[in-house]
Amino acid sequence: MAEKEFNWSGLAWRFLMAVVLVAATYNPEGYSFFHWALLPLTKTPAATPTLSGIDPLKVLAGIALLAGWVVFLQATKRSLGGKGVLLATALFGGIIWVLIDWQVFSPRGTKAISYLILIVIALVLATGMSWSHVTRRLSGQIDTDEVAPP
Repeated sequence: MAEKEFNWSGLAWRFLMAVVLVAATYNPEGYSFFHWALLPLTKTPAATPTLSGIDPLKVLAGIALLAGWVVFLQATKRSLGGKGVLLATALFGGIIWVLIDWQVFSPRGTKAISYLILIVIALVLATGMSWSHVTRRLSGQIDTDEVAPP
């Protein structure tokens, strides 16, 4: 059953799951689905295309990640919409920019920038997963999917 009230632990849990999804898909350390399953497929010589790099475990992991992305993206699209996603991305990007400007932290190199981008993506996904709870708490209105009459 879905939680009826918004709380910070629910938001933290959604953010943690978004970080896991994003980092499992790609991360600059090289330990991700991209590096494990997809990148080796591009390293085969063009003259001898082969499917030898594909195995059932990689396919299963890809399907699991795809399912996670579908859940997060669908919830984010429904609760925030396209303009809301752009606004949330701009907001979180702006917060990071301010923190850099105030010298709270100083990203050096592409790896640090990659991590910041991954964190912004996870923040947007977690916000999308939580936004219906927030709006219900603030306004008393409930978001529903439109259902066509029979």
